[in-house]
Amino acid sequence: MSKHHPYVIWARKVIETYVKEKRKIDFDETLPKDLFNKKRGCFVSLHKTSGELRGCIGTIVPVYDNLILEIRENAIAAATSDPRFPPLSPKELDDLVISVDVLSDLEKVDDINELDPKTFGIVVKSGYKKGVLLPDLEGVDTVEEQLRIVKLKVGIYKDEPIEIYKFTVERFF
Repeated sequence: MSKHHPYVIWARKVIETYVKEKRKIDFDETLPKDLFNKKRGCFVSLHKTSGELRGCIGTIVPVYDNLILEIRENAIAAATSDPRFPPLSPKELDDLVISVDVLSDLEKVDDINELDPKTFGIVVKSGYKKGVLLPDLEGVDTVEEQLRIVKLKVGIYKDEPIEIYKFTVERFF
């Protein structure tokens, strides 16, 4: 059996089936269903074995009835709909490292001293603009860098008023 966590095994099955056959699969009883009973936001990140990002899509808060559907929909979106990349091709599947981050509830931040980019991901809001950055990303070592990246991603200008929320993740490989 695979050394990967059941969330990652499920995400890989979903992606492989969708990329090869263009169909969504139903949950597979070989995986422990009780692990998937919770309702949580999650992100599915795809990297090449060389470490380069190849797709990352997720939900900050749960959109679906359970983690089975949350992972399935985000896995398909990461493989086919990340605007930064073309859809994954079948020949790329063997060169794919998948991780699944399951998010905690969001917590409003009143002081940026509460943040730590290794521990907390952040959501930054300004009006209708909202950006998110997962925690513990390579090259993101300061709160200032974390905030700069999120603002840049969604076009929040330096002097715009913002609200910041933090969250933790359980990252599965």
